Amino acid sequence: QVRLVESGGGLVQPGGSLTLSCAASGNTFIFHAMAWYRQTPGKQREQVAVIDRYRSTWYADSVKGRLSISRDSDKSTSTLQMDNLTLEDTGVYYCAYFSRYSDFERELPSWGQGTQVTVSS
Repeated sequence: QVRLVESGGGLVQPGGSLTLSCAASGNTFIFHAMAWYRQTPGKQREQVAVIDRYRSTWYADSVKGRLSISRDSDKSTSTLQMDNLTLEDTGVYYCAYFSRYSDFERELPSWGQGTQVTVSS
């Protein structure tokens, strides 16, 4: 059982920055990876950043160089630093927690409730 609480979403101008945080609680002793996804109405859910138990990271091409994912030493918090935001970054951002690699492969994580990020001039 993992509960995820996201924070940090809001309205920013193009070129601006935003920091999203995801606090995990519950059974975080078992851990494989945490990730951030985003969802725009009418589009497929997109995985934008992943950080695993070895602190290896992965980014979608659409956000490379602009977004950076990190986690604390206790694996209880994941942070998504978002810089040089564009209109296309608008969406609902969800935190995801993968307890095991099998869950990662199956894309069946524990999900946060989502936080709205709106990039607008």
